[in-house]
Amino acid sequence: MGHYTDSGGSDRRTFLRAAGAAGVAGLAGCLGGGGEGSNGSEATDTAASDTDTESGGTETEASGTDTEASETDTEVSETDTEGSDTDTEGSDTDTESGGTNGTEGTESGSASLTFGGDGEINMGVSPSVPQDNLIQQYGPIRDRLQSYVTENYEVPDGFSASMFVGNNYSAIIQALGQGTADIAETGPFAAALGVKSGNADVILQRKGYGSWTYVSQIATAPDSDIESLADLSGKRVSFSDRLSTSGCLYPLYDMKTEGNVNIGDLPEGTGANADIEATFAGGHPASYELLANGRVDAAAMGGFVPGIIGEDTFEGNARLFHKHEGLPRAPIVVSTELGDTASSALQQAFLEASETIYLGADGEADGDDEENPDDLWFTEVREANVDTYGNVIDVANELGVNEDIFQS
Repeated sequence: MGHYTDSGGSDRRTFLRAAGAAGVAGLAGCLGGGGEGSNGSEATDTAASDTDTESGGTETEASGTDTEASETDTEVSETDTEGSDTDTEGSDTDTESGGTNGTEGTESGSASLTFGGDGEINMGVSPSVPQDNLIQQYGPIRDRLQSYVTENYEVPDGFSASMFVGNNYSAIIQALGQGTADIAETGPFAAALGVKSGNADVILQRKGYGSWTYVSQIATAPDSDIESLADLSGKRVSFSDRLSTSGCLYPLYDMKTEGNVNIGDLPEGTGANADIEATFAGGHPASYELLANGRVDAAAMGGFVPGIIGEDTFEGNARLFHKHEGLPRAPIVVSTELGDTASSALQQAFLEASETIYLGADGEADGDDEENPDDLWFTEVREANVDTYGNVIDVANELGVNEDIFQS
């Protein structure tokens, strides 16, 4: 059983300083959570293809191309609305009624929530969410955000809410920083980087499958002779993504600390000096598929993958031999371009909602409805901040991860 000991706040701050604002520029889509701890598969163009062989180890990178979010980045517009003329001591004084932080001044002087000036809540969804179910699954949340804010705050005419799928986590975090996204779901590690770079604030944590935590796991073929982490030395191992919490960071950490496996410069580098041949599959189900197809000897992934693949199918192709429990489930984040009022409005929209917003378009639990499943993987949220994900940052510190990973 994997275990983890908190290495202390000073190391955590060291990592966050190292990541810095440059961190999100190359942040690859990792898992889900969506994000971490989700039940979705990550966006992947193709399976791993190019193989760079160097002394002692090989890394195979997925050939999928990271692109920016499909939405056009637009500059955040701040609208200053001129207030009424005020006579003071016999002179006319033009007073402006504020136009920053997601609010727009009105003629009466009260603040109207405009969310970046476009009068629309833009919700980003991580690429780990299957797009064919996007509207059915996330539509009720989009509608809830719009209705809650409209009913409880002053908003401009035509106020609405929309959602988009980012091509990777970097696109989601950058959209938040640019103000083209107001709220988003993402993974734990991506969220921590978003906070440090000033692009995002963590406001909520999601609960899935009855727990606020989830599992990282490593599997091998049913007939494999691999029984422990130490047996991975000299083997081909697939990982979900360099920045996947459950599909890379924790598996590498456990290999190093429990299995005494030399991981070289992974996850940042090529793994040239590592005792394993590393492949980054581009997603959790993709990591499993490499194992099922005999292309690797072991595969690291999130503990939710068997539920995606199907328990019987998974067990026919894979045998779990290592788990690390207690990983914090994925967050919901907001743009730092929003003011406190707008951020609080979005947070409360979730906290005061009924469970039906997580049950898809039909508002009912799927149960045995395998033909039209539309329930979300998470069923509840609670208030959170970046400290909720401190252990994830500590593990990255243990592996020596710094800003160089974004150039990998």
